[in-house]
Amino acid sequence: MQLNDFDYSLPEELIAQAPAERRDGARLMCLNRRTGLVETTDFDRIARYFKPGDVLVLNDTKVIPARLLGHKKTGGKIEILLVRRHPDPLGEDWLCLTKSSHPLKPGVLVELDGGLVAEILEEAQAPYRRVRFSCAGNFLDLVDRVGHLPLPPYIRRADSDADRDRYQTVFAREQGAVAAPTAGLHFTAEILAELKNIGVEIAPVTLHVGLGTFLPVRVDNIREHKMHSEQYSIPESTAALVNRAKQEKRRVFALGTTSARALETATTEDGLLQAGRGDSEIFIYPGYRFKSIDALVTNFHLPKSTLLMLISAFAGREQVLSAYRQAVAQRFRFFSYGDCMLIL
Repeated sequence: MQLNDFDYSLPEELIAQAPAERRDGARLMCLNRRTGLVETTDFDRIARYFKPGDVLVLNDTKVIPARLLGHKKTGGKIEILLVRRHPDPLGEDWLCLTKSSHPLKPGVLVELDGGLVAEILEEAQAPYRRVRFSCAGNFLDLVDRVGHLPLPPYIRRADSDADRDRYQTVFAREQGAVAAPTAGLHFTAEILAELKNIGVEIAPVTLHVGLGTFLPVRVDNIREHKMHSEQYSIPESTAALVNRAKQEKRRVFALGTTSARALETATTEDGLLQAGRGDSEIFIYPGYRFKSIDALVTNFHLPKSTLLMLISAFAGREQVLSAYRQAVAQRFRFFSYGDCMLIL
């Protein structure tokens, strides 16, 4: 299967540069994966596609304002992007991406906003560097005050105070992501309450979204692509709820591709979701047999991206690309701050 099989034409003006005025103010396209039928409506009507007994699994990861700005002792400007905490660190060590006008050698000290100091350590697995941070007080609290949200590269503007709210789900709890689980950005407390009133059970998982969600696939044969590792956690209560629903033939909805990846990673071949923590490197593309989910809420994804491959595996490549062509024709808004799709 070739990378070009997942390409489509998208006018640049359809790439959303800001969220809708209201959190739930996006449009919604519903695709029936069995019939191929497509209908469009407003996102705030999504509850009508649910029924009592359905389970909605959401990703409660919280985006860190992981983009840190500063300068070297010699005065050159530098940017450091936190990716994930290094395992078994001696200090506050992180795998990072660095951007500087001059090469950064091990031992270089960088002064960052807020009195944060970073020491460049050895190179890690490309393209990452290992960086050790020191500061007065709690590191993540300081990062939360002085860091910038790492908006996706296709949003061609600086982050703003408004992004602090809107590039975060209302159910974000567990710090660790460098990108938002964007399908969840549409949900409000009122919509979640409406679903509960219908009889939908809502359960969390955590998958800390990493930079792999933005990195392009660089091989023509997609089977040669390797996913970047992301940390996940499945609570005991969520595993019990999902397993009971599957036994009772009730539908399990994944809210976002990140929730789907966490569930599929932690589900055994015989369909049993296992609680626990781990690293997910699962790469889902057409031919994959889903073990845990029956429906998927998701945004519209980049051409040739692993996320587009995942939903193509779930709903069929031709049906998905046909729906995307309809979305373009109807002037839907695409990517992180764009409109939403529900696949039943």
